[in-house]
Amino acid sequence: MAFWQKKEHHTAGQVDFDRLPRHIAIIMDGNGRWAKQRGLPRSAGHKVGAETFRTIANYCKRIGVDYLTVYAFSTENWKRPPEEVNAIMSLLKKYLLEAIDTMERDQKGLEFFGDLSGVSAELQGLIAQTHEISTRIHGFQANICLNYGGRNEILTAARAFAKDCQEGRRTPEELDESVFDGYLYSAGIPDPDLIIRPGGEMRISNFLLWQCAYSEFYCCDTLWPDFTERDLDQAILTYQKRDRRFGGIKS
Repeated sequence: MAFWQKKEHHTAGQVDFDRLPRHIAIIMDGNGRWAKQRGLPRSAGHKVGAETFRTIANYCKRIGVDYLTVYAFSTENWKRPPEEVNAIMSLLKKYLLEAIDTMERDQKGLEFFGDLSGVSAELQGLIAQTHEISTRIHGFQANICLNYGGRNEILTAARAFAKDCQEGRRTPEELDESVFDGYLYSAGIPDPDLIIRPGGEMRISNFLLWQCAYSEFYCCDTLWPDFTERDLDQAILTYQKRDRRFGGIKS
């Protein structure tokens, strides 16, 4: 174990950095409440939340987590006030422009899960650029769920499989879990080992419904903008104390 891993946080000495979850997923909840508590517009919470994502992504890469998937904007979030939606999309554009300049240098892949036809042509173009860069990066990958809903993902995958059957590329008899996995936004990526929900809520909110079948869950009251590397350490430590049996029994 590297020296910095032993010293960086109070909880770090307890975490087994050789037994980390390979894939961590986070529902980034609490930006609006964080801003309201401080008398600030909701957009201020989203701005700080975006910086928290950057911090946690960098930390995940540094300690050796392979994949980080975050829930940034759901299919239902379009119901929010237009000024809030516009602020989120402006933040995303800023982040994408920065990522395009730094991804290859920092060796951090960036992919998007969701119905991207629902976002602006400008954002679609920037996302296409990050995807192209990611094909040249082998290592840490962050996945941002944008205009995403778990049920919609399953329906989209089912329609794509049905279309392949209709056009003769597949037969219904071929369908099993591994084949269906290949039609999901997350195709080729292992299911999340650990799903974290800051903000005090205790629900899945239509997030990775297929992929979370055997994920471990960790919830905490900390609002996402206040979530730190130490909070992530605590989540990982809790995960490492659990006995994952995947439907079996302990031997």
